[in-house]
Amino acid sequence: MENHSSEPLSQRIMRGKVFSDKCPSREIFKHVTNKWGLLTLVALLGGTMRFSDLRRKLMGISEKMLSQTLQTLEEDGFLIRKAYPVIPPHVEYCLSDMGKEIATRMEVLVDWIEVNLPRILNNHAI
Repeated sequence: MENHSSEPLSQRIMRGKVFSDKCPSREIFKHVTNKWGLLTLVALLGGTMRFSDLRRKLMGISEKMLSQTLQTLEEDGFLIRKAYPVIPPHVEYCLSDMGKEIATRMEVLVDWIEVNLPRILNNHAI
């Protein structure tokens, strides 16, 4: 894959590759912009967490969905999973350097939504 990091973002987007149905970025967008992927990344900005801590923090997520989300984000290189050889099993998750980069960007979106939630919800009442 070509690296165009010196090219301005607006020019990279204008090329339209992210808009192609064949662009592999589509799958990554799905992983990080779904509700649980986004919230997991932002939650881990607070530091290393165990599975049970994440499940408590991400209220409403099932064990199965959290497991799938963590596995997907780890496969994408956004998370580091560390398992300790003890009984009962002790597994911790933290953000990789790349995970910190994307989570920081996602946090901006989360903050914007929280700040603007009253305005957004007001539109539902119209």
